[in-house]
Amino acid sequence: MRLITVAIHTYERALAVKALLEAEGVAVTLQNVNLDNPEVASGVRIRIDEQNLALALRILENPDIFTTHSTDQAQQRILVPTDFTEHAYVAAQVAAAIAAAHKLSITFLNSYIGPHLSDNIQLTNALTYEFRESAIEEEIISGARRSMQQWTDRFKADIKHGIIPPVRFATQISEGVPEEIILDYAKQTAPFMLVMGTRSAARKEKELIGSVSAEVLDSCRYPVLTIPEGDHRFANPSNILFFSNLDQEDMLALDALYRIFPQAKAHVVIVSITSRRRFGSSEISANALTEYCRKQFNQFTFTSMPVNIKTAAEEVGKLQTSQQFDLVVVANRRKSAFSRMLNPGLAHRLLFQADLPLLMIPV
Repeated sequence: MRLITVAIHTYERALAVKALLEAEGVAVTLQNVNLDNPEVASGVRIRIDEQNLALALRILENPDIFTTHSTDQAQQRILVPTDFTEHAYVAAQVAAAIAAAHKLSITFLNSYIGPHLSDNIQLTNALTYEFRESAIEEEIISGARRSMQQWTDRFKADIKHGIIPPVRFATQISEGVPEEIILDYAKQTAPFMLVMGTRSAARKEKELIGSVSAEVLDSCRYPVLTIPEGDHRFANPSNILFFSNLDQEDMLALDALYRIFPQAKAHVVIVSITSRRRFGSSEISANALTEYCRKQFNQFTFTSMPVNIKTAAEEVGKLQTSQQFDLVVVANRRKSAFSRMLNPGLAHRLLFQADLPLLMIPV
């Protein structure tokens, strides 16, 4: 074993660094700088095994990550709802990459259904009911906290070993219906965006009624990125499918897309959703929008093509086969709850029909 010095600090600071490194599994030896006269306070060397150097540096460069955060920082964040499943963790990895690029923090949000929100418990004696309900709720909360601790331990381990970039994170566990908790928390904290894991298209079809992701996509007023399970490679998109209504709000959505992925050198296909009666004017508008984008967003390249509004969702599969898109973008306009129920938005429909990362941008 060859020891090398990673830092020199005062004795008190060296002890704190030693505790931090050893808590993450890095053995540390402290050595006084002035070996001839150790009584003189000249500093303490922090020495580690050479093979642990990269790991130790990642920890020392990000000491705030390797501490427990139970509340959010004031810094703007990316909100990552989690049910502690593997596809939710894939979304967390994507969120970490985006957060690192923008120097943002992450909040992991989990919700649980308490016994008083469920009709599964039916006890006739009121006192017995309250006692039983309290015990069940405590058990549910304890389980959620254990799961969140395991989740954050895994996340920190992946940061420590360089699997994901170092980002600050906090956790929040709340009682309530998942989609309501997510939307309420987003409204309170105004996140930069939300990143959510979703099932594959085949599994989503079976869960069509009551899908949390679909409810959030329909109602959220902040950008929402959904990552399908198994999509581990998504980082900066290179081939983007952008659905356009050929109006002024498309420019706002394209500007938001450009700001979310500032490092991407992407090709964007602007798909203009048309009806037959306005096809001619749509083609002119699409060409004008494409020319505007080429001048305004020079990091991206642009082409355009029309798609009939009735078959827009089905066209994604055909386009994906021929061009291999890695992100679909939809500008979502505010609708009433009744309108959403009768006529779900395009983002909602695409969520269930395409196994692609989907970015909804509210306009």
